[in-house]
Amino acid sequence: MTTEQGTADREIVISRLVNGPRELVFKAFTEVRHVSRWWGPDGFTTTTRTFDFREGGEWVFTMHGPDGTDYPEWITWREIAPPERIGLVHGAFRDDPDAFEQVITFTERDGATELEMRTLFPTKRLRDVAVERYGAVEGGRQTLGRLAEYVTGMTEKEGEN
Repeated sequence: MTTEQGTADREIVISRLVNGPRELVFKAFTEVRHVSRWWGPDGFTTTTRTFDFREGGEWVFTMHGPDGTDYPEWITWREIAPPERIGLVHGAFRDDPDAFEQVITFTERDGATELEMRTLFPTKRLRDVAVERYGAVEGGRQTLGRLAEYVTGMTEKEGEN
């Protein structure tokens, strides 16, 4: 997928190969009992208030930073195409004017899953703030790293059964 010239300066694209079948990775990403256990950068925890995984549904949660700072978060699901693609809008709260759009794709690669998170911010300034102030690129990489570790644990548990 090539980036349109008009949006390149507003995007962040992060990808990771996850050692697990696509259906399992999708499950880890879309079921609250799983996603609440790995979501966020290293050292963060997540408390979910509501999770309604369906088009038009919402995930309202708080990310707790390692320094004790709480970050209110809100996601609404715009598109769900299991186990291939999720489209969403993510902000601090419903109707957040600074909310960004994200498309997550899951591609099967010889028993593993290539996961890509493509994030589009409303403006270049908001993208730059996310990168420079909040470490969005490194935080995204760490989040996908936590997912990869979690899926490895899921795979090991399935092998025990």
